[in-house]
Formats: sequence, C-alpha cells, structure tokens
Amino acid sequence: MNVFPPRGPGHSVALAFLAATAVLLAAGGASAEAQAVEAPKPALVLKGHTGDLARASFSPDGSKVVTASSDHTARVWDAKSGALLADLQGHTEAVRSAAFSPDGKRIVTASRDGTARIWDASSGALLLTLDGHAGMLEYAAWSPHGSRVVTAARDKKATVWDAASGKIVADLVGHTSPVMRAAFSPDGTKVVTASTDKTARLWDAATGKPLSTLTGHRRMVLDAAFDPEGKRVATAGSDETGIIWDAATGARLATLQGHQRSIVHIEFSPDGSKVLTTSGDRTARIWDASTGALLFTLDGHGRPVMDGAFSPDGKLVATASHDKNARIWDAATGKLLAILPTDASEVQAAAFSPDGKRLVTATFDGVGRIWDISAYQPH
Repeated sequence: MNVFPPRGPGHSVALAFLAATAVLLAAGGASAEAQAVEAPKPALVLKGHTGDLARASFSPDGSKVVTASSDHTARVWDAKSGALLADLQGHTEAVRSAAFSPDGKRIVTASRDGTARIWDASSGALLLTLDGHAGMLEYAAWSPHGSRVVTAARDKKATVWDAASGKIVADLVGHTSPVMRAAFSPDGTKVVTASTDKTARLWDAATGKPLSTLTGHRRMVLDAAFDPEGKRVATAGSDETGIIWDAATGARLATLQGHQRSIVHIEFSPDGSKVLTTSGDRTARIWDASTGALLFTLDGHGRPVMDGAFSPDGKLVATASHDKNARIWDAATGKLLAILPTDASEVQAAAFSPDGKRLVTATFDGVGRIWDISAYQPH
C-alpha cells in the first residue's frame, strides 16, 4: 500500500504526516556498503503514462504487468517485450490500484473518481463498473477464487462486490474515518479493513457482519494483511508500531516496536514465519511473526521506504523508496544484495514476478521498470 497519493486534489490525510518525514530525512545518503553493491540496469522500461505510478504488478503467470497511474488510466504490458497490450481508459481521476484476478483473465482498478472497474486483461475491454461509494477509492482486491472484489474508500466503508454481476454483496460499515486498505482472508470468508480512525476491523465477507474491532493503535492504521493460513492479522500504524492479532478472537498476539516513523506497509512471509514492515524512518524491518522479535533492520535507504515484498519463495525481500532506488535483500540474513536505481524518480511500489526472478517497480515519473534479479537468488 502507498500513502503518498498521486499528485492532485483529495490527498490522503497521511500525506502531510509522511511529507514532513520526507523533508526531515531527505538528507540521508548511501552507505559505504550500498556503494559497493552492484547496481544493475532495468531489463525493460515501460513508458507511456503521463502521471505518477501508484502500483505495478505481474499477472499470475508472469506474462503481463499492469500499472496504475494518476493520469486516470491503467495499462497492461507484455512482461517479456515491454510492448503495450491494453490501455484501460474510462476513469476520470487517478487510479490508485490495479490487480489481476487469480486466474489472470481480469483486472480490477480502483480510482479516486469513486468507482472500481473490472476489465478484460487480454482485450482491455471494460466489463463492469462498481459504483456505490460516496468517496474516493484507495484500494481494490480480489477474493482468492476471483468471485468477489473488495474496495476500500474514503466514505468510511469497504464494500464486497460480486465480480460477475457487479452487484453489492455487503457494505462493511462501522469505521468513522477513511478506509485505507481492505483484504480477503486466504479462504475468502473474512475481510480485514484498515482505517485512519485508529482501528482495523474483521468482517464476515458474505454478510458484512462485524466480527472484531482491532483496537490498540494510537494513530491511523495504514495497512493490514492476513497470514497465509488466515489465522493472524498484521496491522501497520502511523504510531510507529505494527501489531499481530488473532484473526479468530481479535486478541493482540505481538507488538512490533522499533520504527521511528509511520509504518506504511506490512505483510507476512509466504510461510507465515516472518513479518516485513516498511517505514518513513528510511528502513524496512523483518520480524519473527510468532514472538514479535526484531530479526533484521534493512538500513540504507535515504528517504521513506514506501513499499516492500517477500519473494514467492520467501528468500528475498524487495524494498521501494523515495530515494529513487529499490533494493534487494537476503531475507535469511538481512544482507543487501542489490540496488536498483531508477535515476529519475521516487519509487512508490515494487512487486516480484511469480517465479521470483524479476521485479517490477512503479515510480513517480510515470515509468514502470522490470528488473532481472535472478542472479541475486540464494542458492
């Protein structure tokens, strides 16, 4: 998730908070270790957008990439040649997120125009417009089987939609401030939402019934994620802490303390044993998911780290920073393996390909970049 929105009206309440962080930390420089690490060039450069990129991700089979931009469009690219395959036009404001369905045949986009849209991933044809929110959308995500979509919006609610008909399945109402993130549990039966009202909430995905209110953060909750088994939830707060919760009871299991600025992204490793956090304090951190103990601090970025991801096998971590670099780290040791310099612009997001051999980055210059990172995989 990113909380530095594309330039334009209606910026997130989190923007001012993290913008101050960026100013304070902009003076940070590369370490001697970083200067000694290889800095490869991107294998492909995806040019065509005329506004900032908020996100970029691969299709489930790794053959395509979708990018979401403040130029009101999303675009689909051939991940091997870099050719533009489809231009998803129709939104009237910035597109905040774009994601392939689990089978790779459709794409859902979420926009500040208050709608989400579902598109044919091959032709780019518009299939459905999900219109029902009274405020700008921050995020949209697929259910594990692709039958439903959940949207998170500034109208203080999340909504579950039928992805075939476009009809509302359930409105998740209860937050008192904008909802920044929503995600399905791995079995699709629950939804977790993260809100600037200082809480996260768990809901029944079929009925919209509230299950638990996760209360404990002292400021905005900016991100939330289930573990791979759906038994735990991790939340990221602007209070500089992450919290791990029991998804069945809502009980707090562990608190992740050590960051000096907002945590803007949080996720579990593929095996559920670790948690990754990224922060405005210029670092990412890897934690023991059972105890909450800090395992590694991924230190070296010169500005806020806006996004991060475990590789599909859990052996690598990628981080994306406003210092105009992405970085690759060994998840087992915390060692820096590579710096991926964009040269021109802040990196807002990064995502691995399904085979873990490539990385796509999204930057504020409107360019997506695909990197070959196969040489950095631990043997």
